[in-house]
Amino acid sequence: MAPRTKRLGVWLEGLRVADLEQRRRGEIRCRYSDASLERWQGNSPLLSCSLPLDSRPLDALAFCKGLLPEGQALQTMAAAAGVAVNDTFELLAHYGRDVAGALVIGEEEPAARRFGVEPYTEEALATAVAEVDEYPLGAHDDSELSLAGLQDKLLLVELEDGSWGRPVGGRPSTHILKVDDPRHPGLVDAEALCLELARAAGLTTIESRLLRFGETQCLLVSRFDRLAEGEEVLRIHQEDLCQATGVDPEDKRGRAKYERAGGPSLRQAAALLDAYAVDPGDQLDRLAAVVTFTVLIGNADAHGKNLALLHPTPENVSLAPLYDTVPTALWSNLRTEAAMAIGGQVSLPDAAVNDIVREGGAWSLAEDRTRAVAISTVEAVVDAIDREVIPPRSELAAFVRERAAQLLG
Repeated sequence: MAPRTKRLGVWLEGLRVADLEQRRRGEIRCRYSDASLERWQGNSPLLSCSLPLDSRPLDALAFCKGLLPEGQALQTMAAAAGVAVNDTFELLAHYGRDVAGALVIGEEEPAARRFGVEPYTEEALATAVAEVDEYPLGAHDDSELSLAGLQDKLLLVELEDGSWGRPVGGRPSTHILKVDDPRHPGLVDAEALCLELARAAGLTTIESRLLRFGETQCLLVSRFDRLAEGEEVLRIHQEDLCQATGVDPEDKRGRAKYERAGGPSLRQAAALLDAYAVDPGDQLDRLAAVVTFTVLIGNADAHGKNLALLHPTPENVSLAPLYDTVPTALWSNLRTEAAMAIGGQVSLPDAAVNDIVREGGAWSLAEDRTRAVAISTVEAVVDAIDREVIPPRSELAAFVRERAAQLLG
C-alpha cells in the first residue's frame, strides 16, 4: 500500500497559495494552487527564488528547514512537540503559524480569532530569559511559532503601553530579544553598535536597544518582516539566502550556510537580484555596500542565513535590511575566514577595496561604480563615528577607524 500523502496549507495574505506535501519523512514538496497559477506569471518567486511558480511539484525541503531553529533549540522544540528532530513537516505542523516572512503554514485556514498575547510582567520576562534553554523562542504549547538561527532568543509582541507580551496561537511577533552568549560575553553589545552604524549608513531599518535582566544582557531588535499598524501586525515576506538558493542549512553538520562548505555565494545573491529586482542596478549597489560594511566591521559570520531577500511583490525581490551584524574580529577565538568569498579573497582581515571591486565585476558592475560605492560606505560609517553615533572610544570604533584607514589608504 502506498504511503498516505500528508498536506499542510501555505497561506500568503489570506490566500492559500500552495500546499506542502509529504509521502515519506525526509521529503517535502511544494504544489502551487490553481489560484496561484492563474494569478501570477510562471517562474515568479512567489514563496522562494528556489521555488519558482510552476505547475509541477517542487522540492521544498531545504526551504522548509530554513524556517526552523538550529541546534539545541530545534531539539528542544521537537521534543516538546513529540516529533523527531528531522521531521521538518511535523515540526511545521506544530510551529508554522508564525515563521519568518509572511507565510502561514498549517492544516487549517489561519484565523485572527486564534491570536492571543500573554502580557509579561518585568519579573515574568526576566524568568523567560532565564528559561530560554528550556523554552526556546519563549515557545510553549500554545505558541505555534518558529524562527531560524542558533542564538538564544525570545519572540515578543510590543503592547500599546510599551510593555511586552508572549505571542499565542500564531499571533505575529513584532520584536526579537537576543540573549548574550556566555561563551562570548559582550556579543549583543557589539551587535547593537554595529546596527547603529548600519542605520547611519542606510543599510538597515532595524531599531535596537539593550536591556538587562539580572546578570544577563540582551539586545531587543524590531523585526524587519513585520509592520505594526495599530493593533494589527502585517507580515512582510522574506527569505534568507540559503532558502533562496535551495541550500539545506543542516548539511555538513550545520556548516553549509558557509560558502566553503557548500553554502551560497555573493555571486548567487547578485544573480537573484539581477533576475528579480525591479531596479537591479540599485540593488547591486546596495549589495556592494553591504559587502563593504561586512569587511569594515570584521564580520566573518555574514553567511547565507544572515543575508536575506525581501519579497515586496510575488514577482520581485530586493535586499533585506542588515541584521545579525556582529564584529567577530573583536573575539580572537572566532573565525577570520569570510563566510562568503569577496572577489576570490577568503581572508577577511586581508580583504581590500580591490577585492570588493573584483566581486562587483563578477556581477557585471562597472569598476568605478563599485569602487565609488565602497568608498562612500566607508566614509559614511567613519562619519557616523565622528558624530558619536556610537561611543567614539569604544573598541569597535577603534577597529573600524583602523580598518577604514587600510581600505582607503
